[in-house]
Amino acid sequence: MKNFPATLTLIALTTPAFADVTISHGFSTFGDLKYGPEFTHFDYANPDAPQGGTMSQRQLFGTPTFDSLNTFIIKGDSAPEVGVHIYDSLMVRANDEPDALYGLIAETIEYPDDFSYVAFNMRPEARFHDGTPVTAADVVFTINALQTEGHPYYRNLLSDVTAVTAESATRVRFDLAPGAGSGLLGSVAELPVLPAHFYDTVDFAESWMDIPLGSGPYEVTTVDAPRTITFCKDPDYWGADLPVNVGRNNFDCFTYEYFVDDTVGLEAFAAGEYHMRVEYRSASWATGYDFPAAQRGWVQQLLIPDGRPANAQGIWFNMRNPVLQDIRVRQALEYAFNFEWTNETIFYGTYTRNDSFFENTDMQAIGIPEGAELALLEEFRDQLPPEIFTEPAHVPNPGGDRPRDRGDLRRAGALLEAAGWTVGDDGMRRNAAGEVLHLEFPDSSRSLERVMIPYTENLKALGIDVDFEVIDPSSWTQRRQAFDFDLSSTAWSVATTPGAELRAFYGSAAADAEGSNNLTGLADPVVDALIEKVVVASTREELTTAVRALDRVLRSKHIWVGGWNLGSHRVAVWDIFGIPETPAPYDFFRNVDFWWFDRDKYDALVAEGALDSGL
Repeated sequence: MKNFPATLTLIALTTPAFADVTISHGFSTFGDLKYGPEFTHFDYANPDAPQGGTMSQRQLFGTPTFDSLNTFIIKGDSAPEVGVHIYDSLMVRANDEPDALYGLIAETIEYPDDFSYVAFNMRPEARFHDGTPVTAADVVFTINALQTEGHPYYRNLLSDVTAVTAESATRVRFDLAPGAGSGLLGSVAELPVLPAHFYDTVDFAESWMDIPLGSGPYEVTTVDAPRTITFCKDPDYWGADLPVNVGRNNFDCFTYEYFVDDTVGLEAFAAGEYHMRVEYRSASWATGYDFPAAQRGWVQQLLIPDGRPANAQGIWFNMRNPVLQDIRVRQALEYAFNFEWTNETIFYGTYTRNDSFFENTDMQAIGIPEGAELALLEEFRDQLPPEIFTEPAHVPNPGGDRPRDRGDLRRAGALLEAAGWTVGDDGMRRNAAGEVLHLEFPDSSRSLERVMIPYTENLKALGIDVDFEVIDPSSWTQRRQAFDFDLSSTAWSVATTPGAELRAFYGSAAADAEGSNNLTGLADPVVDALIEKVVVASTREELTTAVRALDRVLRSKHIWVGGWNLGSHRVAVWDIFGIPETPAPYDFFRNVDFWWFDRDKYDALVAEGALDSGL
């Protein structure tokens, strides 16, 4: 692994003498902070939370397997929990504010009013787990590595970072491109800080199973890939008493159990082999919790509200395939998905359809553009279809009460005919050259088969030769990274304050980057321009206007079959935990850091024979 210099300078920028400079304990994209410099803990934290015990749970985000502990590159199937527990960042988000961060490794943040740079004054007491100080040189190493060899997500996110300089051992400065926008400050502030010396013997750009070194509250203690990974608290954790950590990190250990087959995972939960799971399957939630422990009240089903935007979840079209470059074909594929029947029959009526890429927010485009949104879109009128200005934002057809809605299939068939795909004597769609309309739809989720098979049967009824196959997770990862698919069922999380990360999902620069999050291959100058409007927004009103315009344009392109959302998290727990009475509205997965182990509840279940002792 190459050693990166402590100073990376691409473009030297200076700050005008007349620029106002802010130095603060916290940062918000639009300037509003709930907590002052003397705050002692977040309101949703319990400063008297008991310490100890183990939080054991199913793997995060439904990731079915892992073969790597390097979470920053495209190679391998990494364990996402590594990024959650072992690395500290310069600042950390408050889960009861939409975009505020407060100092962790950084004691203060400094920036001018033109956002031409951002500097962080770091706490000298910050330490990695091996006792080595966390320095500005480690920050420089981290950014350099992510920009040059990291996952495309990071490369896109950091594209406006033009220079990083370690001005002293405890002060690091980022110079930012003109127009980078205030949101980038928060993005760099919450990146993990990696230990440069660890990578003297470990290659950053490769997949590996070495125990990574961090500076966070937990260390990796046990790895049994691809089944289990355990993190236990560093007893000498340097930041335990900081205000952002009071009432947090209460468990001695976190253990994650991996299951490729979620049916097996639920059975293991019912038997008490682990004690918390986020339930992604509506059928399991409705019918799967009838086992004895649940009937006796030892296991509870919690519906925890989610204040974040819904995931951008759906079936994405890979427009790198020339067949899918025709918008009429993509519209036909939309008509073939019967959400209403799927929701009532398979999902027990629990979901709402995703109309928008920013669902469940005021950033979702609604109706015909008006006011500031209309004025923004007018800048691109000659590059947009006329219906953008005259018709409401696209809402997908809901479907009907039968799995195969004839009216929708007729509409889909007409679109395919207009696109030159006609039905032959054998019932297959062919173009003028006699080529069959063939689509590859690989997936790694057995639990989604029951949804996707009816959809693909509708596609076959249209005369499309679709190959839907559930493959092993590693193979699917490789195919997705190489864009070796036509359809992909995938969900992306959406930030409460969208910004530069949008480039990674919808920007032209990411369209051809192997392993990028731009699954559709979308490369459109208007989309790029609107993303930049989001990035440089100076008020939340400007941000909302720009995101609505972006949402409207993205929806007009029909790049996906919009999926579904619940607006809450379905969480099943063995009743052995303490949970804050009023959870913070944002970021459920980080809120679990503020739970605690309730020894009395646990001992009571052990006494009843519900659980084995040992935690």
